[in-house]
Amino acid sequence: MRITLAQLNPVVGDVEGNVERLINVLKKAQDADADLVVLSELFISGYPPQDLLERKWFIRNVEKGIEEVVKASSFFPDLGIIFGAPLYSYKDTGRGLYNAALFIHRGLINLIQPKSLLPTYDVFDEARYFDPAPEIKTIPFKGEVIGISICEDAWSLPELWQRQFYNLDPINILVHKGATILINISASPFTIGKEEVRFKMIQNHTKKYKIPFIFVNQVGANDELIFDGRSMAIDREGMPIDVLPPFEESIKTIDTSEKGSLENYKPLEEIESVYKALVLGVRDYFKKCGFKKAVIGLSGGIDSSMVACIAVEAIGKENVLGVTMPGPFSSKGSVEDSKELAENLGIEFKIIPISEVYESYLKTLKDSFLGREADTTEENIQARIRGNILMALSNKFGYLVLTTGNKSELAVGYCTLYGDMSGGLAVISDVPKTMVYKLAEYINRIRKIIPEAIIKKPPSAELKPNQLDQDTLPPYEVLDPILYYYIEEGFSKEEIIDKGYKSEVVEWVLNAVNRNEYKRRQAPLGLKVTTKAFGLGRRMPIAAKF
Repeated sequence: MRITLAQLNPVVGDVEGNVERLINVLKKAQDADADLVVLSELFISGYPPQDLLERKWFIRNVEKGIEEVVKASSFFPDLGIIFGAPLYSYKDTGRGLYNAALFIHRGLINLIQPKSLLPTYDVFDEARYFDPAPEIKTIPFKGEVIGISICEDAWSLPELWQRQFYNLDPINILVHKGATILINISASPFTIGKEEVRFKMIQNHTKKYKIPFIFVNQVGANDELIFDGRSMAIDREGMPIDVLPPFEESIKTIDTSEKGSLENYKPLEEIESVYKALVLGVRDYFKKCGFKKAVIGLSGGIDSSMVACIAVEAIGKENVLGVTMPGPFSSKGSVEDSKELAENLGIEFKIIPISEVYESYLKTLKDSFLGREADTTEENIQARIRGNILMALSNKFGYLVLTTGNKSELAVGYCTLYGDMSGGLAVISDVPKTMVYKLAEYINRIRKIIPEAIIKKPPSAELKPNQLDQDTLPPYEVLDPILYYYIEEGFSKEEIIDKGYKSEVVEWVLNAVNRNEYKRRQAPLGLKVTTKAFGLGRRMPIAAKF
C-alpha cells in the first residue's frame, strides 16, 4: 500500500487553518498515487489544546472542521484519510470526550477509533479531558486490514518502563483482530534521547508481529513543548523504509511493500538535537504568538551569548536587539565581549549603563537601609534595574524579552526575581550549565561566533567586586549531576550521596532546589528538552516541609 506520511505543524486552536493544511495535503498525496494519507494526533485542534477542550464552542468548531474534511474527501475517491481530533463520546458518564483517530473515505467517516491509553505523567494530563476507548477496532481497506492506534497506545511495552502503567496492549489487540498494517498517529514531544527510544519501540512491534508500522508524529512547538517529528515507516522485519527529517515539516509517500534498511535512519547527535529543538521552540513561539523581534540582555557571559545565537537562527539577525548594561562591578571585557558577539551575529547592539540609576536607588534607600551592611539586596537591585530596562524596551517597541538563565541557576535559585528572570520566554531554562558549554562548541564548530573569551572566562554575575559563581555554588561539574539525579531521576538525598557526592554538598543543593520553588513558579515559560523540566510536568508544593 502506498501511504503518504504528512508530518505537519498545526497551530493549537486554529481549526480552520489546520483543516486547510490537511486539505492541501490531499492533492499532494493524490499526485503521489497514494492509497492513504496519515496526519498526526489531534491534528484538527492542534496538540495540546488543554482547557480549550472544555469549551463547547471549540468542539463545535472541530466538528465543523471535520465536516469540511469529509466533503473534501469526495473529490479524492481513491484516497483514504487518517487524522486525529477531539470528539464527543455521547456517553452519559465520564469526561464526555474522546481523543480520536478518524478514517475518512469517499465522503464518509468509516471508522472512529478513540485512544485507549491516556497518559497522566510528566506533561501529559489526558485523563483530565478524555475517556478511554470503549473498543479497539480494525478496518479493511484496499486489500489490507488497517490497525490504528494513537501515540501512547503503542508504548505499552514492559521493557520501556520500570513500572508497567497499563494492563492493556492496544497493538497486540489490533494484531489479533487481523491488522496487516499498523498505523500510529502521535503528538510525541521531544526530549533528549527520545528519538532513538521511539525507533526501538516501533522496531520491537514490527519484529514481534512481522507487520509494517507507520508512525506519523506532529512537528513544531506549542508553548513549552517541542515536537521533533521523525515520522517513519518500518518494514515487517524492523528495518526503516523511510524516516522523515527532524524539526521540520515533511510530506513523503512510501510503499509498505518496500524493503527497509538501517541506512535510512541516522539519529541526530544529542547536542545537535537540543540546538535544533531550541531554535524551533523560539521560532514557533514568535510565529504563533505574533511577535516579530526579540531583545536580549547581553552580559558578556556564555548563557546570554547562547540565547542570542539561538534567537538569530530562529528569527533572523535583523529581528534581534542585544543590550549590554554595564554597572559598577562590570568588567571591561564583558562590554567588549558582548560587542564582539553582536558583531559576529550581525545584530543591533546598544550599551545602556546602569551605574547612575543604581546610585539613585542607593540614595533613595539610604535612610531605610541605615545601619545595614550591603548584601544580596544591593546585588539584586542591579539585576532588577537591568530587567526594567529590557521590559521598557519591550513595552516601547513591542519586542519580546528572552531571558537567559540556565537550568542549573534556576534550580538552586541563583537568579533574581523581577530581575534577570523578567521576560516572556526562558529559552535555556531546561539546559544545564555544562550542556550550555557543549552547545557553544556546536555553534562554533564551523566558525567562531561566540568569542573564545566568553567561553573561557569563569562564570560571574558581576554584581559585586571579584564575584564568581563558584563562590556561591558548587562547581557545575558537580552541581549538574546532583540536579539530574534529584530532579529528573527523583533520587533521595541518601541515594545521591551513595553516587559518591559529599553529603554537605548534596544537602545544600537539595535545600536550595526546594526553597526556590516559589521563584520558579513566577518564571516565564521555558522550552522543555530534558525528561523533567520546570513547568507543566513538575508540580511541587511551595508551602510545605519535606
